[in-house]
Amino acid sequence: MDFLDKRIQEYAEDYTSPESAALKELDDETNAGVPMPRMLSGHMQGRILAMISKIVKPKYALDIGTYTGYSAICLSEGLAEGGKLFTIDINDTLDPINKKYFVKAGASDKIEKHIGNAMDIVPKLDYKFDLVFIDADKPNYANYYDLIFDRVNTGGIIVADNVLWSGRVLDEEKDMDEDTQALNSFNKKIMNDERVENVLLPVRDGLMIIRKQ
Repeated sequence: MDFLDKRIQEYAEDYTSPESAALKELDDETNAGVPMPRMLSGHMQGRILAMISKIVKPKYALDIGTYTGYSAICLSEGLAEGGKLFTIDINDTLDPINKKYFVKAGASDKIEKHIGNAMDIVPKLDYKFDLVFIDADKPNYANYYDLIFDRVNTGGIIVADNVLWSGRVLDEEKDMDEDTQALNSFNKKIMNDERVENVLLPVRDGLMIIRKQ
């Protein structure tokens, strides 16, 4: 995930608006005691998600893959008045952390968490979304995209995380593992989808920004 010279990364973060105290505390707790802390969005990526949300001002937003809740909090920052962010995770082990930091961030009334398979839960959410963040199991990225596409308003934004997969998308296709193959196929799918425009940002592990036309 470290594509940039460390000094450039640090400089960029120094000149990026700081994360809130609640987000910093969540980052620290995640890195101190939660398995696979690299899954956390973190300062730079979190500010990008918050910035997109504040530009879009979504009435309803969707976060597929809650983890410790950092991205959900960031995405909730730009919600329109009375807006709601729905976040989905396959297991409930991190519920106590989620609930604690949703409250600390002042976002508990704006975030609704669902436990289970997003493929089952999303069809039950009777909303049209202005902003969607996909950051769950990589083999299902294309399925999540197909599932939510008709539920995204025209002009809405879909963001997919980890699309560079620590650079492994550059491997020969025959050498790619299942996750890498899935992400490589997803990137190609987006490039060939004439219904959208997109840009792949080499931020952290790669962010694919997609706008529905």
